[in-house]
Amino acid sequence: MKPKFLLYAFIISALASGANASEPRGNTQFDSFNKSKKWMYKIYSHNPRTFYCDAEFKNRKIISDHGFSTDIYQKRALRTEAEHVVPAENFGRSFKEWRDGHPSCIDQKGRAFKGRKCAEKSNRLYRLMQSDMYNLVPAIGAVNAARKNYNFTMLPKTQNSIRSFGTCAMLISSKDRKAQPPLNARGAIARTYLYMQYAYPRYNMSRQQKQLMAAWDRAYPVTDWECKRSLAIERVQGNTNPIVKSRCNVN
Repeated sequence: MKPKFLLYAFIISALASGANASEPRGNTQFDSFNKSKKWMYKIYSHNPRTFYCDAEFKNRKIISDHGFSTDIYQKRALRTEAEHVVPAENFGRSFKEWRDGHPSCIDQKGRAFKGRKCAEKSNRLYRLMQSDMYNLVPAIGAVNAARKNYNFTMLPKTQNSIRSFGTCAMLISSKDRKAQPPLNARGAIARTYLYMQYAYPRYNMSRQQKQLMAAWDRAYPVTDWECKRSLAIERVQGNTNPIVKSRCNVN
């Protein structure tokens, strides 16, 4: 058995067994999404390219899109936005405040509200998860808008209702509520999903999603930038992403 595979199997086993489960694993530093976004852009100033489409940006505005095109959200195609790789709704719905609201969630007209705004207002753990920089990447705003809260998958080639973005190989099916990312993003996506499940026990992927992410993690190794980004986040946010770190140490 190859040493790399042995290390991979050991890590997965350790995560599954819940080793050191009582210790903080995720973000405990930033509970402000806006603050985390500012730090994200500082980190990406060393590699100012969008996550899915590899478009170049400056001051959050796209300056070279390499043939990107869209017929929707066209104004948002001119700027970058902070994208949650694991959609906020995927872990947000595990919070009672998101599903049912909270006594503090009353608007100026005296009406109760729930959902993301309520969870953000009334639950610090939600704010920490929402602000975790390991799960934040810059994306073209139109792609962020079109992707919504869809999970990633491999879409059938014969499907007619798939939306594409010119030369950017991001594919989105509103019919299936799924998205297929470009090859260059799949490994980092997988390791983000694996990290979120490791760091926050309340977030749990489906069996099918776990299998896909494990496959993408193996098929698409870490890049030099992924390792540098992870190290920069660790220095700022204070917690380690052992999923990425272990792959960087192997490679």
